[in-house]
Amino acid sequence: MSIYATLWRLKFPKYGDIHTGCDWVEVTAQGVPPHIGSSTPGLGYEDGDPYADFLPPALTTDENGDAEFMRAVVIITEETVKGTARHPQEYVNPLLTLEGKKYANMTFAELHTRICDALRSNQPRLVMETIAPDGSVLLDFEDGSSRNA
Repeated sequence: MSIYATLWRLKFPKYGDIHTGCDWVEVTAQGVPPHIGSSTPGLGYEDGDPYADFLPPALTTDENGDAEFMRAVVIITEETVKGTARHPQEYVNPLLTLEGKKYANMTFAELHTRICDALRSNQPRLVMETIAPDGSVLLDFEDGSSRNA
């Protein structure tokens, strides 16, 4: 059984910046409910949190396992693999792992920027797209580099 619940799926530019002809990738938010790993008696984790090595700290919940926020939200792509040598529930290279409270208090614009930055990785941000009269497209990046689309 998975510790994750799918919250949403959206398409994002594969490398973080939208431009003519860009490829798209499906990005998924996986929520971790508050009871997962909680030390609240009766929830099954009295012997410790088996997810502490790869998730934000466990939450204190009520007796039903409920809390105001999820424990975490893990943002992944369709290429993200689940299951590591350390733990079968751990994602290999998720785009983002956020505390549930932080996720709940972010604007969509903030989340969008964080996801695009993660997709872009160490590549410079696209600042301009130029479409020539012949239809060719030139992409200009914040570091001064350019390439054809």
